[in-house]
Amino acid sequence: MKTIVLMLSVFIALLFNDSVIAKDYEVIRFGVDPNYAPFAYKNNTGQLVGFEIDIGNGICAHLNVRCQWVEIDFDGQVPSLQAGKIDAILASMSVTAARLKVIDFSSEVFSSPTAMVFRQGARLDYPQGQSVGYLQGSIQEVYAKQVLGKAGMKVVAYPDQEQVYADLLTGRLQASLQDVQQAQSGFLRSAQGVGFVLGPLIESELMPAKSAIGIAKGNTALKILLDRGLAALHADGSYVRLQDKYFDGVDMFSGQ
Repeated sequence: MKTIVLMLSVFIALLFNDSVIAKDYEVIRFGVDPNYAPFAYKNNTGQLVGFEIDIGNGICAHLNVRCQWVEIDFDGQVPSLQAGKIDAILASMSVTAARLKVIDFSSEVFSSPTAMVFRQGARLDYPQGQSVGYLQGSIQEVYAKQVLGKAGMKVVAYPDQEQVYADLLTGRLQASLQDVQQAQSGFLRSAQGVGFVLGPLIESELMPAKSAIGIAKGNTALKILLDRGLAALHADGSYVRLQDKYFDGVDMFSGQ
């Protein structure tokens, strides 16, 4: 009996040892949307940078594997994961009941609520006929269609967030609906964001705040790896340093 218990203990230890689990992951292919500053975007030299890029690279460093970033529009992330074109989605993807039916998720990467961005002085209390843009495939799309559209607003989907802001600048849109920290630490801090403001937080069960890394359904081995990588970033202080770098003074981690 002692021999069986000992063998079982060794098996469990091996099963949860990073080096054993990671042997099939010399490379982790992360799907990313490069039009969502400061989470993921291109700098002046065309290099992919941002909070989630640094998070992913940090995870890979802890796991001793190589990160490969695959640029995909947000609404193409889940189909690409299901088709095996990527191993995981690191693209500010909120954990929703609908998504949990088709993919799995890592532990929390960050949490952030939703709000509208509009020109300072604009009135959105009478929304009939006004246009609001949002990222196609996002939780904001669900809210826009089910709530704002029924309230009389014209809701418009875009393949990436930068195109939403472009039409907001030209006046084709009266508002943008997006993640609060994406707006505060991205668009509103840019030269283009001058004259625009962030509206009040919108609380809705249609738009959960928690975001995590999307994983193919049933890929327990990769989930274990990514969760350990994320835990290591918190343990060595890397997460807080990155949080302060991109979101000064904001606590991005809810611990849920």
